[in-house]
Amino acid sequence: MENTPVNEALVTNDAVVLGILLSILGLVFLGEKSKHPFFVKTFNIIPPILLCYFIPGLLNTFGVVSGEHSKLYGVASRFLLPASLVLFTVSLDLKEIWKLRKKAGLMFITASLGVLFGGPIAVFLVSIFAPEVVGGTGPDAVWRGLSTVAGSWIGGGANQVAMFEIFKPSGDLFSAMVALDVIVAYIWMAILLYGAQKTKKIDAFLKADDSSVTELKDKIEAYQLSIMKIPTMPDIVMILGVGFGVTGLAHLVADFVAPWITINAPYLSKFSLTSNFFWLVIIATTVGMFLSFTKVRQLEGVGASRIGSVLLYVLITTIGMQMNIGAIFDNPGLLVVGIVWISIHAIILIIVAKLTKTPFFFLAVGSQANIGGPASAPVVASAFHPSLAPIGVLLAIFGYVIGTYGAYLCGILMQMVSP
Repeated sequence: MENTPVNEALVTNDAVVLGILLSILGLVFLGEKSKHPFFVKTFNIIPPILLCYFIPGLLNTFGVVSGEHSKLYGVASRFLLPASLVLFTVSLDLKEIWKLRKKAGLMFITASLGVLFGGPIAVFLVSIFAPEVVGGTGPDAVWRGLSTVAGSWIGGGANQVAMFEIFKPSGDLFSAMVALDVIVAYIWMAILLYGAQKTKKIDAFLKADDSSVTELKDKIEAYQLSIMKIPTMPDIVMILGVGFGVTGLAHLVADFVAPWITINAPYLSKFSLTSNFFWLVIIATTVGMFLSFTKVRQLEGVGASRIGSVLLYVLITTIGMQMNIGAIFDNPGLLVVGIVWISIHAIILIIVAKLTKTPFFFLAVGSQANIGGPASAPVVASAFHPSLAPIGVLLAIFGYVIGTYGAYLCGILMQMVSP
């Protein structure tokens, strides 16, 4: 029997870790509200959401807490994320969001193609000056491991596992790829979160007309103001009841549907339809959208999306806690491959956005829907406006569907250009 890895972090009790994470949130937002010149200058440069994400990453890197051993991310992604999605979607104006479909779809597909072709181009470029980094034979062939990164970056965890089963990289190689995936993806997410605070400057560079996004945000804010009132305790309880009640329903259905498909239609795993998490996100989002046509939508007036934002920020701290900045330096050559790969992805997105004059919002959310998936795409979308979070989720769901096909093709292309 295998021994369970020992948690060597300074703080191992998840109750204490949760207290630390919530204290970080409190201190960050206290600092943001401060009128002290130091804090004013700091938050003019660094957005609060980035600190909420990065500080837990530093705690994990320096061994204060352990993202690997903590169960908080699992709890946050399975309970707080679906609940926040429900609370965001109950106030949706689907007609207005539907108007954004062309730009959103264009940048999502562009982002997927950026990953698909960025991988083989990165392998080819690195092979020119460091062929040993992207070489290897048999199960240790680097392209096999990189195919799992492609699965994660186009789709999600289920697609990554699919690539692992198809190309069968060695265990050690796969461990290095997990580190590569996490570090590069989280650094890119940090860049997008920072960019969300500089939207006007970036849109000016892209010569983009962001009126459609601005109009949607204005309509949402106007609706919120028109129904806003001071929440009572029953209001708060009702909000939590709807959010976590639907989350419970989503778990109930997902626990039945995913195993049933696994047994009766296992070939649907290529579409991630055997993933419990896939159904959890789909059901929570769908029920939330259905409730937006009912009187439940009025919960927005007593703070539904604000409570959803709190839940999402807790999730952000647990996502950040997964980042270990030092891990990737065990194999710095792979870090170069990852940086080149994500840079190609970014360049392709920027070129298409500039040619089509597409706002940065669609670039950022389309990219994160691929690179980060349903857990982090709403984080980036909400950095522009909390009510835009569901757009990130809806796009990320498409990533699950095409992830296995795109990653498989990417893996074959990387094999072709490998030394």
